[in-house]
Amino acid sequence: MRIKSIGIDKAKHLTFLIVIVALLAGLIHTSQVYAHATLTKSDPPRRASLSAPPKHIQLWFNEEIERDYSSIIVLDSNKNSITEALPEMVPGDLKSVVLPLPEINPGRYTVEYRVFSVDGHVVESSFGFMVKKK
Repeated sequence: MRIKSIGIDKAKHLTFLIVIVALLAGLIHTSQVYAHATLTKSDPPRRASLSAPPKHIQLWFNEEIERDYSSIIVLDSNKNSITEALPEMVPGDLKSVVLPLPEINPGRYTVEYRVFSVDGHVVESSFGFMVKKK
């Protein structure tokens, strides 16, 4: 009888260990599935009210992005694009992209971006900023 109880205890421990390993594997796999680039910072910041027009739009992400598949469009209050320039990578920073801007007038602007991160996810969103009259 003693031999059987030792075997049952080992089986219970082994079953418990298998369940724990399966749960941990599921958690690790889930975090990889949901990982993708997110915007961590922008210049100008979201909803900024600027006293001088910006010279560029710069976006920072939490992981590396592909410049060749990234786009940034800046729209004026009439939804017209204000630049035809393409975004550029920042030398030495594979997580950042910058778009040079022409001289812009006071008003409300919308930045629309779409980036392809090196993990294969496309991320797109938008935010606004305002340039105040002097």
